[in-house]
Amino acid sequence: MTHTGTVEEVKKKMPGDGMIHDLADFYKVFGDATRIRILCVLLQAEVCVCDLAEILGMTQSAISHQLRMLKQMKLVKNRREGKTVFYSLADGHIQTIISQGMEHISE
Repeated sequence: MTHTGTVEEVKKKMPGDGMIHDLADFYKVFGDATRIRILCVLLQAEVCVCDLAEILGMTQSAISHQLRMLKQMKLVKNRREGKTVFYSLADGHIQTIISQGMEHISE
């Protein structure tokens, strides 16, 4: 026997399918170790692709590919200084998500 009141109340508060799919896509981005490593670097400093490549021991091409995805998902932002593009976390929410995730797995 279902609890009709609870079921109806929860149904009213459930996000729509579009929001659910967007949220699932958002969390998929965090499912790749390379992207997490990039975000961890950006937690500490604003850096260019060449610095990221050096820090992570990867090619600039591989870094650029991952940054493109992180930018599309609005997790990182960039600013241009002459010919150099610097990347940073998009906002404080991303820092919170990463920090809380690390705290959770450290418990």
